[in-house]
Amino acid sequence: MISKEAIKRGYNRGNYLVGVHTPPGWAAQSQAEGCGDGMQRDPVTVSDSVVDQLRSVANEVLTTRHDVVSWTRDWWAGSMIAETDGNPATPIAVIVRVSRVEQVQEVVSIAHRYHLPLTVSAGRSNVTGAALPVRGGIVLDVCDLNQLLSFDPDSQIVEVEAGMFGDIFEQTIQQEYGMTMGHWPSSFGISTVGGWVACRGAGQLSTRYGKIEDMVYGMDVVLADGRLITVGGAPRSATGPDIQQLFIGSEGTLGVIVRVRLKLHRLPEYGRAIAWGFASFADGLEACRQILQHGATPAALRLYDNLESGVQFSLPETNVLLIADEGEKELVDAVLAISARVCEQCQGQPLESDPIFERWLDTRYLTGKSAEGFARSPGLVADTLEMVGRWRDLAAIYEEVVAAINAVPGTLAGSAHQSHAYVDGACLYFSLRGDVAVKERAAWYRAAWDAANAVLIRHNASLSHHHGVGLLRSPYMQAALGETLKVMAEIKAALDPHRILNPGKLGLSDEYVSRPAGQQ
Repeated sequence: MISKEAIKRGYNRGNYLVGVHTPPGWAAQSQAEGCGDGMQRDPVTVSDSVVDQLRSVANEVLTTRHDVVSWTRDWWAGSMIAETDGNPATPIAVIVRVSRVEQVQEVVSIAHRYHLPLTVSAGRSNVTGAALPVRGGIVLDVCDLNQLLSFDPDSQIVEVEAGMFGDIFEQTIQQEYGMTMGHWPSSFGISTVGGWVACRGAGQLSTRYGKIEDMVYGMDVVLADGRLITVGGAPRSATGPDIQQLFIGSEGTLGVIVRVRLKLHRLPEYGRAIAWGFASFADGLEACRQILQHGATPAALRLYDNLESGVQFSLPETNVLLIADEGEKELVDAVLAISARVCEQCQGQPLESDPIFERWLDTRYLTGKSAEGFARSPGLVADTLEMVGRWRDLAAIYEEVVAAINAVPGTLAGSAHQSHAYVDGACLYFSLRGDVAVKERAAWYRAAWDAANAVLIRHNASLSHHHGVGLLRSPYMQAALGETLKVMAEIKAALDPHRILNPGKLGLSDEYVSRPAGQQ
């Protein structure tokens, strides 16, 4: 029912490009063609002879500065700030478009042979700069690698190429097979299946269906030297460590994901929702904790603080908790009965659920929601920060992060909602908004992120729940992971000895091993 509604209403009410990259709204007004390198450091140029080799194996190769700017532009606020300041984020590279796995292997082999940085790209909906080619080189665009290959109805497993966009994928499996993946990221219409896996994404119904790492049955990956490997492929296994999980969330730094096999679910026919209000965000969090730990797993369990309750539901005097579920009637009714009992025990007040649920269904896939309720001025910067931590810490993290963001000069308001909940903890999804002089936006933006992440590191919380790391979170990875980051670097060196794959992401170095002079 909830999943059916997402297809029925569509992403962003249909205001996007279907099956291709959708530029962010601000791009239409951008005239940035500045001569600087933007966020790039010593970008590597690709020689004419190598461009010719790429053209011989690819569908298309784009080399003009204008094309490179357009084909690397993403949805990250950092990119927006750079480009509207007059300098595109990553203007130097060559764009290589492919539509077959064999072409991916050939392009990666060329990059490996000539020690050229290679960044894989598709929907570019990422909000952390994960697909920006910071060292130039080759940008491998896989949007045309977009076929649904097979469906196993007995095991409910579908095989799909990595470049298929989420809306097309979900609509196809619903209409042709009566199935859903249950993966509903807020970007589902402008993101791809491979991007979901590469950035370790989560959908709005993750409490019921799990995150992407729970949904992947198997996949095919092209390694840095062009080899194609298959990982996964069993419901459960004990044949050594799960190598598949190594590539989930790797952001193209360890290999290029080309095909994915995913676990599906029967498309629900029944669903309903209830809503409760709480005097404080902490009280609402306690209700969420108890609901999960009493064994109920509603598809959506979303708690909004006062500010967001006011903006989203016109209820600023309370903290709104929306509980929605879909599936077999007996299970849904039982889950909501448990949830209602817990909410009452936690001193919640029942709210009129239908208008709240309808508002959520109607707006949950609209872009730019973090800026809602604030005037759109030239100096406005709005972004979101999603983290995950243990239940015991979340109330304090909420208070401290909001206070830290609000303390940064130029901040309009910090707020949050709890968006994904599990037995052991939950994701808090913060919004941060600043309004400063145009030339001060970058400084405010980094200061706000610094302040928020200092709180998360102090509480030993995870810096990201589903948006990944990219460039945005890279400065905090050493403090957050410690020695583990060194281990990640060692794995990277083993699989990608020239360090050509997506340099500079996940907190890893952007250095790569250049080709010795004179080597053919």
